[in-house]
Amino acid sequence: MNADVPSPSGPAEAAVPAAPRRPSMRLLLSHPAHFIAFGAGSGLSPAAPGTVGTLWAWASFLVLEHWWGQGPQADLRWACLIGVGTLVGWWASTHTARSLRVADPSSVVIDEILAFWLVLWVASPLGFVGQLLAFALFRYFDAAKPGPVAWADGLFKHRPGQSIGWAQGLGILLDDFVAALCTLIVLALGVALRPWLSWLPWGGA
Repeated sequence: MNADVPSPSGPAEAAVPAAPRRPSMRLLLSHPAHFIAFGAGSGLSPAAPGTVGTLWAWASFLVLEHWWGQGPQADLRWACLIGVGTLVGWWASTHTARSLRVADPSSVVIDEILAFWLVLWVASPLGFVGQLLAFALFRYFDAAKPGPVAWADGLFKHRPGQSIGWAQGLGILLDDFVAALCTLIVLALGVALRPWLSWLPWGGA
């Protein structure tokens, strides 16, 4: 036999990647990283898990805002939660992506949760209409990935044959934070231009 030709049980067979795993409630409860990455189960939604995860972020923000109120003390709590949560979310996203054998699983929604918390915190105080607009803008930027969001999404993209590592875990979070930044910029522009739009039928409303 030619020594240059690998045998059926040799390295060529070992190089075949394992099949992806499906996210499940059992997997959610098997490790704290999965519970965090799946957004306490919101990422297990069979339809639009990113949207469901963002809705969970919105609901949990309202609960925490009710408990913490507003002002410097609340701002410090939010800064700590999002700051520490980003580090924990990075770890959880990396671990869960490896467990699922998928570099950027749609069921991992801690990225949407952290990013939308950031939007609502920075833009506060917002009424229901303002929060709904923030939700719609964030979902647009996160799903459509225009311009800078697409750049961030591709920055740490998984390459064929590459193992899933910390760079991919960071990539899961990064594009959502860029989507959050784009959302905040649009909201800020809307506030800045509002006096100039008062002549419109809905201006100043």
